[in-house]
Amino acid sequence: MDQNTTLDHYMKIAWQQVSNKYNMIAAQHGFTQAAGYILIHIHKNGTSVSQIASSTGVKATSLSRVLGNLEKTGLIYREISQEDKRSVKVFLTPYGIQKRKLAKLVVRDFNDYLYSNLSSREVAQLTKILTKITLLTEKYESKVSLEEEVLTSQS
Repeated sequence: MDQNTTLDHYMKIAWQQVSNKYNMIAAQHGFTQAAGYILIHIHKNGTSVSQIASSTGVKATSLSRVLGNLEKTGLIYREISQEDKRSVKVFLTPYGIQKRKLAKLVVRDFNDYLYSNLSSREVAQLTKILTKITLLTEKYESKVSLEEEVLTSQS
């Protein structure tokens, strides 16, 4: 199987294009796609770090770094949760609220563009297929063994 004909190749290329476009737009406004994505997932009453991680799919180490940068640039602040002293909640500053609104506008505008260039049937198919791929990915267990990996690397 040629690597340029695998399904994951097409998904990666498409997502890379979307991500690059978002990063280009975000850079014009002084932040990154990842930062905008995280800002969108911070609620008015604060959001725990674990909730942000689960809703964005960002790994803990990357999230910690991004949150640190957001804090340094004055977009967020952190407080120990009143309900659970072991948990930290993240809140938006007034500047963070402005950038969150901007990020939401960019996402809505881009999605409006996509919806206007895809038929409702294409949107439904794409949504159905991506949802199915997500479920299949969760269920997938590799059948490639360490022995096979060693054998193929020796040939």
